[in-house]
Amino acid sequence: MKLQKWLKQLAVLAAFSTVPFLALGEDDFHIGVSVPSADHGWTAGLLWWANKAADELSEKYSNVEFTVLAANSGTAQVGDVEDLMVRQIDALVILPTNPATLQQVIAEAYHEGIYTVVVDRELEEPTQDVFLAGDNPGMGEEAAKYMAEALGEEGQIVIIEGPSIPINAQRVNAFRDELARHPDMEILDSQSGEWNPQTSLNVMEDMLARYPNIDGVWAGDDDALKGVYQAIREAGRDDIRVLVGGGGSKDVIGMIREGDYIVSGTVTYPPNMIASGMAVALHGLMGEHLGEMYHGVPSRLILAADLITVDNADEFYEPDAAY
Repeated sequence: MKLQKWLKQLAVLAAFSTVPFLALGEDDFHIGVSVPSADHGWTAGLLWWANKAADELSEKYSNVEFTVLAANSGTAQVGDVEDLMVRQIDALVILPTNPATLQQVIAEAYHEGIYTVVVDRELEEPTQDVFLAGDNPGMGEEAAKYMAEALGEEGQIVIIEGPSIPINAQRVNAFRDELARHPDMEILDSQSGEWNPQTSLNVMEDMLARYPNIDGVWAGDDDALKGVYQAIREAGRDDIRVLVGGGGSKDVIGMIREGDYIVSGTVTYPPNMIASGMAVALHGLMGEHLGEMYHGVPSRLILAADLITVDNADEFYEPDAAY
């Protein structure tokens, strides 16, 4: 999705394109961005979008500088945030590798007056101006609605879950709750593929051996979908009619655009949320602090979980993206 499009989609930035940034004064702004290293598809996309937004926003607004750092562990990310604070950043945008590990250093930045936007992974004790994340329950709900519709309200399905973390539970519970509203849809099995292609391939191979008929598969992550897809193809199974993913990777969107025989839908959990967080931080530095708008209460921005099908895949396809 193009930079201009997702900027306009943020309701709090409805007037974003009309605000004269450079008319604010002569102050220069330095925004620090801290993300995990690109250890799998989604985080690779996260880093790609952070760098893209930094390049485009700093080119458009000459008084804004971005420093983007990626860390391979929570401890390393603590060091990165401390380094950014030494560099006297005006705002911090951070997706914490481990919220518990980053809680203290993020709180230090926030209490020093650094405008702080926490992305995706929520702190146990909110110490930020804005929390921004994708809609995990919405992912599960939209996937279940689509699967029921695509299968004509009747079918047997299996679920390939993610790791045992809260956001996976949010996705799966919402999927189950929605599917329960469709009485002729049956869940045969639900196992963790760890959101990993190889692990998901192995899990799907076991399910294919166990169940002679499966109508649909929901993989709650597009990386997992790739492993599931390979297992189905290698097994030569033609009973599976629908394979739905989650995340919105360019590879899966590309399959949908091309009319793949079973991959016809996925639901967004966009890695460009980090870029949205950077836009929100810049908006905050303009003097319109979202927290102040809500009487000092840190605001929460939850991005929509959009269903992607062949009808709208072109709107979301970014061919140069890392994910």
